[in-house]
Amino acid sequence: MPALCRDCLATFDTAPARCPRCGRPRLLRHPELFTLSVAHVDCDSFYASVEKLDDPSLADKPLIVGGGTRGVVTTCCYIARIAGVRSAMPMFQARKLCPEAVVLRPRKDRYAEVSALIRAKFAALTPLVEPLSLDEAFLDLTGTARLHHAAPAVSLARVIREIETEIGVTASVGLSHNKFLAKIASDLDKPRGFSVIGRAETEAFLRDKPASILWGVGEATRAALARAGLRSLAEIRRAGQDALESRFGATGLRLYELAQGIDRRRVIPDAEIKSVSHETTFDSDISDRDRLADILWTMCEKAAARMKAKGLEGRTATLKLRRRDFSALSRQVRLEEPSQLADTLFRATEALLRTLPEPGPFRLIGAGYSDLSPAGGRDPIGDLLDPQATARAAAERAADAIRAKFGAEAIRLGRGLTKD
Repeated sequence: MPALCRDCLATFDTAPARCPRCGRPRLLRHPELFTLSVAHVDCDSFYASVEKLDDPSLADKPLIVGGGTRGVVTTCCYIARIAGVRSAMPMFQARKLCPEAVVLRPRKDRYAEVSALIRAKFAALTPLVEPLSLDEAFLDLTGTARLHHAAPAVSLARVIREIETEIGVTASVGLSHNKFLAKIASDLDKPRGFSVIGRAETEAFLRDKPASILWGVGEATRAALARAGLRSLAEIRRAGQDALESRFGATGLRLYELAQGIDRRRVIPDAEIKSVSHETTFDSDISDRDRLADILWTMCEKAAARMKAKGLEGRTATLKLRRRDFSALSRQVRLEEPSQLADTLFRATEALLRTLPEPGPFRLIGAGYSDLSPAGGRDPIGDLLDPQATARAAAERAADAIRAKFGAEAIRLGRGLTKD
């Protein structure tokens, strides 16, 4: 069976028990090891790893990255996970499970810096890099063996070793013949894992897996599958393509194919951004609509700043709320014309908030744009219903210019002075 030493990168046609070159046991063995080329790379507890990289005194301590007592865990190190802490867990629960943990607020700018270094490593391997977030990406290394004088598995092992030794964070790799299986594989042996799912074993691997393993399938679809009695991939396969398509439309066909390990999606570099938003969790639940509206304005400002930085405009405005029991509530409205302005986003989402029949209280609020396209450089023109639209747009652009010159906090509107 073909094998690869993940430490010294030696390759073997027949797998030994230990690497005869370096004597270490980290040998990766798989019949299709040197023929597969689609990978998913996922950094291990990325935010926590960066914090420990910057502060070595945290190395042996449980670490949680998250916000306040009312927020949720953004990520945590593996020491904290031993105590039961998990990403997206409410902070109060995480503190109960691991009271000795060090808790730090996220530093997104710093994480983006480290992510850029990692992404540069990926780009040196292949132009087909599809980032999913700061800490994970798909890579297609098809046809790169001649360029790198090594099979994709060897190139991946090399770059993961470089990321660990030169940048200081670790990552896990999933290697397979499509994106769906590569994504599953990357989570099989964390941290510092390298797992392979080959073509020949796909059917056997998926045979008894639960429907929850279907990546990209949201909670609503999983609930609909459960109501239909489809809780495992085997049940989805037995239901058949016609039944799935009849009940779920085009999504049903995709579910049926994924249940068989079929994924036709290509690795697409610089995949299209589908939405831009910003949200915050409150220190205590809020019902008062005026207070919610004040905080909503700040969320709209931050989402709009990101839209402007990316050169995008959106046709749909979205309001997001989270109830006391952590269940989510969202409302959308299609705009008369696309925009990237905070003023446009706020007016649309505030109207949704004011007409929302549910009284609350709520623990989180957010706002964002979707249906995105490149910005056209045209701001709203006032009409009889809103004659001040042009003046407000001009004022917002002027404030943007001041921030660009003197800093993000150089100017804030009165409504944005409330604490978020």
